[in-house]
Formats: sequence, structure tokens, C-alpha cells
Amino acid sequence: MDLERKQRELDLKQITDAQAEELCQELREEIISVVSRTGGHLASNLGVVEFTVALHRVFDTGRDRLVFDVGHQCYAHKMLTGRRGLMETLRSFGGISGYPKPGESVHDAFIAGHASNSVSVATGMARARTLLKQDYHVIALIGDGALTGGLAYEGLSDAGQSSEPLIVVLNDNGMSITKNVGGVAQHLAHQRLKPQYLTLKKYYRKITSWTSLGRLLYRGTHRLKEMIKDSMLPCSMFEDMGFSYLGPVDGHDVKGLTKLLRHAKTIQGPVLLHIKTQKGKGYYPAELEPDEYHGVSQYDVTTGQPLGQSKQSFSSNFGQTLCSMAEQDERICAITAAMQPGTGLDGFAMRFYRRFFDVGIAEGHAVAMAAGMAKQGLIPVFAVYSSFLQRGYDMLIHDVAIQHLHVVLAVDRAGLVGEDGETHHGIFDVGYLSTVPGMTVLAPSNFKEQSRMLRQAVEELDGPVAVRYPRGGEGDYREDSGPAAAVCLLPGSDLTLVGYGVMLNQLLEVRRLLAEDDISSEVIKLNDLTHLDDALLCSSVRKTGRLLVAEDCVSQGCVGQRIAALLEEHGVPCRMTLCNLGMRFIPQGTVAQLQEYCGLSAQQLYQRAKEIFVNGKKAAGCAAV
Repeated sequence: MDLERKQRELDLKQITDAQAEELCQELREEIISVVSRTGGHLASNLGVVEFTVALHRVFDTGRDRLVFDVGHQCYAHKMLTGRRGLMETLRSFGGISGYPKPGESVHDAFIAGHASNSVSVATGMARARTLLKQDYHVIALIGDGALTGGLAYEGLSDAGQSSEPLIVVLNDNGMSITKNVGGVAQHLAHQRLKPQYLTLKKYYRKITSWTSLGRLLYRGTHRLKEMIKDSMLPCSMFEDMGFSYLGPVDGHDVKGLTKLLRHAKTIQGPVLLHIKTQKGKGYYPAELEPDEYHGVSQYDVTTGQPLGQSKQSFSSNFGQTLCSMAEQDERICAITAAMQPGTGLDGFAMRFYRRFFDVGIAEGHAVAMAAGMAKQGLIPVFAVYSSFLQRGYDMLIHDVAIQHLHVVLAVDRAGLVGEDGETHHGIFDVGYLSTVPGMTVLAPSNFKEQSRMLRQAVEELDGPVAVRYPRGGEGDYREDSGPAAAVCLLPGSDLTLVGYGVMLNQLLEVRRLLAEDDISSEVIKLNDLTHLDDALLCSSVRKTGRLLVAEDCVSQGCVGQRIAALLEEHGVPCRMTLCNLGMRFIPQGTVAQLQEYCGLSAQQLYQRAKEIFVNGKKAAGCAAV
């Protein structure tokens, strides 16, 4: 049956088990097909198809609140909530997001792009429901990987003691949560999940609740059951926290999951349903190598091979450089927070496995651990996405900066990252890293500079150092501008253009376009974003009287603001425009589309620069336009 017609004709709550299984197969095929054209998260979405269908058979996500953890496994959910016809626009500019987005649909309860927060959010929603005397169910879906994040345990600890009716679904697709306790334990786990047992348990609890004697009898038999269970099974961490624990169960049995969710719905208190799933389920290449098919670009469905050749990236160049340095210095260690392939550390992990540490989704722990390593004489390099490093800000101040420890941060995915959207753009690190005393932030514009700056960060500098670089490859500018904090790349007399990182490529194109209009522009390249070269900047702007600063970060705390302040402090008159992202969150799209959206394309910057030249004369004081 056609998926769209099935959704029109059938109420998911009324479909048979056979129809539900057929729907799962159609959803799985559709996800494989769509992601092959749009790119996105494949293996994780294929693993939760049956659970998603079962959940929609039991709950109404337009009223009930489904809180995803991370959220990249929401594709089937989106297809079942009226967005199947929009899947071809997945992760594209103006299309639907690859993550839950409340502004997109009432069925998306909460934004989700970072891990480990779902239980905390769900607990807040459950308490709001109770205090406001409303009637809806709250479900949190969290993966075993997210349980490496400390926030998950903070949420579980509070939720379990809250007595609030809510359901936490633990999607276990890799890490073993419960202990292997042998055949007796497995048999008991199987028995306690049989429909007959669940029905009897529900009926017994209902009957005994009618009278005080019945309630006393229930408490006595419940204690006896717990004593017997504890003598034969290891103590369940979740039950100790206060949850009614169900599982582990087959996460690909849509019929069984539907029954269990219906049972969990009736329990008046916190419930944890533990499901075992397979990442990449139903697509052999993704089943074989689920990590490789976690996030994918366009690929051939038949072979599973990506379309187009992979190119050298800042991430891969970082990994190669770090390996070269580690060969010479045994103190160098690499740390990642569950992002080994994404940060280019596969080679390091293979060659220097004793000095490689994957701490899981625990960025705060990674920073604190790096501080401990640095304090005892190692040189830790923490490779982390810019948007995830935000979680380690407190540790960066308290554990690293106060003692001026030599911890190196390889800040990947800095700036606009593209199709993952608001939750993943690295647009805040320029501002928040500059607030940390003693921090040095280096910004390479190409691979050659990245390698040199990484060596500088590890071998020459002290204290905390960050080397920030974007996702993807380098632009046309391939020269190494040298170790100076800032350098004048090309001289000019009418206008000063200032930038750093790969944005420098746009400024060089702006200079070329201005030259066609007989406007002479001077290009100042910043290498160190925390130690500005006051003399160079003041000299250039004093000469030209006009300044344009371009950067792909939010305006508050941007480098342009600091340059404006130092010009004012030194009494340098100028007409100025700061070109950045403003104070807003940026949607998904290609980097080129987003630069156009934000006014940062070379053509748009050229128009802004031309406006300064045409309309502005040297002003007595700094005027931002």
C-alpha cells in the first residue's frame, strides 16, 4: 500500500499488526531512498522505525509530548505527522529540518540537536502538566550513547524520584546497559514481559487498590516479589532510581512494542522501557558499518557507495598533522567525545591507541580530564565540534584557565556548517572563548596554516589554546601568512578589509571587484583572534578611514566589536561596517546559501564595501553603518 495513501485512509491507532509491519517496511524503504538523495542521518533512523510506528499507534503526538534526545532519528516521526511529501526538502534551505523543530510542526515537542537532555526536558513537561492540571502523556526517547552524558543521569535521578507519570524509552543499539546475568535472569525477563503477565499484573493492582486491606496485601506481595527478584537478578539501576523498568525487549517487534507502550501508558509513575535495536536495520551496508552510515552524503542505494569522491578536509588534515606530531612527542594525546571519524582521528586511534581517549558524549568531562592530563605533564588535544564545546565552558574556566594549563582545543565545524542547522552551527565560540583569561584562539585559512598553527599551539604556546577551523575544504587562498598575530596581505589606500579563517577568500574577491571600480582596498588577515595587533589595525584604518570586518559568527562578542573598541580607544576616526550573523540563529542550508542569506557572500560584501566608499568620508570618530 502506498505510504501516503495509507496515512490518509488509516488511523494508526486502528491498524492491525500486519498493517503496522507493512507500514514499517514502507517507511524504511522511503528513508533509504530519500536520504540517498538528500543526505542525512541514515543508520539511526532505520533503527527506530518499529518503535516510531508503535508509539504513534498508542499516543497522539499532537497532544502528548514526545521528546527526542539528539533528534537525528526523527525521520519516520516526521513522515507519520504530515511531512512525508516534504521529505525531498530534508535539510535543505527553506525545507524541513533534519531534527525536531516545534516551529515546523505541533508534533515536534522540543528542539533536539545535542545529546543527553531529553529526560530533563520531559521531567519539566510532566511537572508542568501536573501543576497546570492538564491531561497528556510525556515520553522521552534517549539512546545508550547519550547515557555517557552526565546530564542524562541528573535527569534520570530526578525523574525517578518525582513520582510524575512519564515514560523514558532507552534505545539500546550498541552499548550494554544491563549485566549479563545468565539463563535464569533472561528467562525471568522474558516471563515478566509476556502479555499474560502484564495483563494479570494490571488486573491485580486494580483489584487490590479498592480496599485498605487490598492495598496492604499488594504492598506485602510486592515486597516479597522484590526480595525474590533481588536474590536472582542484579539490582536494576533504573529501579533504584524509582522507575518501573520494562525490558530489555526487541525494538523491531512492532506488535510487542505496541502492547508494552499501552501497558506503560497505564502506570501512574515514571517508567523506563528498555528496547534493543540495530542501527541501520533493513539496509545491509548500514547494518554492516553503522558508524559509516550514521551521517551520510548522497549515495547509490544499490551499492551504498557515496556519490562523488571524498576530498581532503580540515578535519582530515588535522588528524594527519596530529599523527605526525605524536610520532615525535610521546606526551601528545588525543581526546574525542564520540566523534572519532568526524574529527579526523581514525588514523590517530589506530596508530596511537594507548594515547587516544574517546570519552563518549561527555564534553564537560573531556575538558576536565584534559586539565588533569595537562597538570601531570601530558599535552592533551581535545578535538570537538564548536557547538558541542559549549558544554565544556565551565570546565574550561574552572579546571583549565584558572591554573593556565596547556590544553589544546581543536575546534572543528567552526562557523556555518550547513545542513544540520541551528543546533550545529559553530557561531558562538569566537565570543565565548575570548572571555576566558589566558586563552589564545588561532584561525587558519587553509590546510597549510592549520598544520603550522596546530604545531604552534602544541609546541610553542602555553596555557589554553584553541585552533578553530570550518567543516569541509579550503578555498583559493593557499598561502601561509606566517606566525604573526595579524598581517597585511595586500596594501591599499581607500578601504581596510579585515577577516580571518576561510572568510578571507570572500575578502580577496571583494578586493578584486573593488579594484575594477578603481577603489584601492587593504586586506588585513587575523591569525590570532585574542591578541589583536593594535598598531597594524590602527595604522591601516588611520590611512584608509574606512573599515569592513567580515566574520561568520554572532555579533555579540565578535572580533569586529573589539576592533571598533580599540579604534575608539586610540582615537582613530573611521567609517565602519561590521558584517556578521547578527544576534539570531541560522537555519539549515548549504554554506553558500547561508552566506547569501546572511549577507556574507563576496558580492554582498562588495556592495557593502562600495557603500562605505561612496557614501562615507573620514568621520571624527568611529561610526558603524
